[in-house]
Amino acid sequence: MKNFNGQLLLAMAGLVWATGCASIGAPRPPALELPKPPTDLHAARKGDRVTLTWSIPTQTTDRQSVRFLGKTLVCRSLQPAMKQCETPVGEASPPADLAAARKSTPKKLSASFSDTLPSALEREHPNGFATYAVEVLNRAERGAGISNQVHVALVPTLPPFGGFNARTTSKGVVISWACAAAAEVRPGGAKYLFRIYRREDGKTGETRIVQLDATGCAGEAGDQTSFLDQSFEWEKIYSYRGTVVSVVEAAGKTSVEVEGEDTPEVKVFAHDIFPPAVPTGLQAVFSGAGPQAFVDLIWTPVTDADLEGYNVYRHEDGAAPTKLNAEPVKTPAFRDAQVAAGKKYFYSVSAVDERGNESARSEETSERVP
Repeated sequence: MKNFNGQLLLAMAGLVWATGCASIGAPRPPALELPKPPTDLHAARKGDRVTLTWSIPTQTTDRQSVRFLGKTLVCRSLQPAMKQCETPVGEASPPADLAAARKSTPKKLSASFSDTLPSALEREHPNGFATYAVEVLNRAERGAGISNQVHVALVPTLPPFGGFNARTTSKGVVISWACAAAAEVRPGGAKYLFRIYRREDGKTGETRIVQLDATGCAGEAGDQTSFLDQSFEWEKIYSYRGTVVSVVEAAGKTSVEVEGEDTPEVKVFAHDIFPPAVPTGLQAVFSGAGPQAFVDLIWTPVTDADLEGYNVYRHEDGAAPTKLNAEPVKTPAFRDAQVAAGKKYFYSVSAVDERGNESARSEETSERVP
C-alpha cells in the first residue's frame, strides 16, 4: 500500500511539473528577417534615363532591426498596377557594411537605381506609362513584397538642339541655337518646349530664365532660335544650358512633361565694355541776366538702363575740347556760367554708364556771348 501511495504522489508531481512547463507556451518560429517594403519610392526621368530612389529599410516585418540585407529587385511593368515583381529589369546591391553605413549618417540611408528606357518601348507606347516598384530581399533572397508604385511617362524625348551658344552684347546676353531635324517619333498631340537655365559661377543653384514654344523648331522652320537675357548682372560669370521638353496630354487632359538631354553648357563672362547711346538734339542758348552771363544747354535724354549721367565738353574756335563737369551730370541739361562777353563757344555732350563706359560725343552746337 505504501508503495502504491508513493507511485501516486510521484505521478501527481510529474503532472504538476508538466503543467507548469506548458504555461511557457509553444516555441516561436524562427525569425525570417524580411525587410519591410519601402513606402517612399520616387522616380525622376531625364531623357531616356529613369532614376529611382528609396529609403533602405531599417526594420523587418517582425518589427526587429534589420541586421543583414540582400539585393533589391527593380521592377517595371506596362500595367497600371503590379501585384508582384515578375520580371526584374535590374538589381541594386545593399551597402557593403550596413551597420557602419548607419553609424556614418544620422539620416535614413537611401538607395538608387538608373534604368534606361528602350527606344522601342517609347515608340510603341508614346502616350503610355511605365509602372515601377522595388522589392528588398534578405540574405536568403526572400522578400515581404513590393514597395509603393510610381508611374513614368513613356513619351519619346528629342535630342538637344544643336549650335547652342551665348555671347555678350550691349543689350544683354544673346542665346542662340539651331532647329532640329524632323523628329523620328511625333506622338499624337505632342508639343515641345525649349527651356533655358542659367547658373552663376561658383553657385550650385540655377534659374530657369525662359521657356519657349519649340514645336515648330522640332522638325520645321519658323520658330524662335534666339533669346536675349537681360535679367543678369554685369561683371559676373554665368553658365547656360538648354533642354527640349516633350509635352503630351494624359488621361483627364493632364499635361505630362519630360525633359530631354541637355545641350553642352556654355560659359559667358558678362563684362560690360559697351558704352551708352550717343546723346542727340543738343541746343545752346545764351541766357544772360544783368552782369551775370551764362549759356544753357539741353539735349534729348539717353534711355540706357545703366546710365550714370553725362559729360559736357566746351572749346573755343581752334582749341581742344575740355570737360566742364567734375561728376556726371544727372539730367539732360547744364548751365555754363564760366563765359566771357564777345566769345563764341562750341559744346558737345557724351553719356557715361555705371561702369565708366563713355559714349562718343554728340554733334557740336555753338553759341556767342554778346
